[in-house]
Amino acid sequence: MQSLAYTNIAFYIAAYLIGGIPFGLILAKMFAGVDIKSAGSHSIGATNVLRVVKERDPKLAKKLAIATVLLDALKGVAVLLVAKLAGVPDATLWAIAVLAVAGHCFSPWLMFEGGKGVATGVGVLAFMMPLVTAIALAAWFILGKTLRISSLASLGALVTFIVASYIIYPDVPGIHSHAPIWIIAIIVVYKHIPNIVRLVRGEEKRVA
Repeated sequence: MQSLAYTNIAFYIAAYLIGGIPFGLILAKMFAGVDIKSAGSHSIGATNVLRVVKERDPKLAKKLAIATVLLDALKGVAVLLVAKLAGVPDATLWAIAVLAVAGHCFSPWLMFEGGKGVATGVGVLAFMMPLVTAIALAAWFILGKTLRISSLASLGALVTFIVASYIIYPDVPGIHSHAPIWIIAIIVVYKHIPNIVRLVRGEEKRVA
């Protein structure tokens, strides 16, 4: 029993520390020589990588943005995959998912600042609920193509995920609760408060 507790704690710490790795910041500095924390929206996510690096090199910006999305999504999945192979229970997997998103949004490597948690959230939720995530991604794609506002598409996809999770999983396997989903949603919405304010004011920028 004590061994299981130590194992869980090790995965929780790993999820938070690895989730906090700011891949967008690292890639932009390494390959474009720019600090995205001091430019654009100051976020470490793919949208700001695209926005800031695009001013110097549009082709490089797209490559770095795609790499940022993939790495931000996979960093949470990597810990979940190892934990799954180790045979931890579903409750531990959900806690790892939450901590990976928390690590990205409140990174220990950036004085507890960070990104908005969308890509990391998509990664861990795709691992836990692939069908629901596919539906949410479809909503994100449609909203992104029609509205061309990244934050609005992300928030719309989040709402879609929550609704779809209740329809497809009225009783979440292993934990019998939607609490982890709501915690992730609250973190993501909290990090989008500046975007929501700009959306209300009609000042949120569209993605070109």
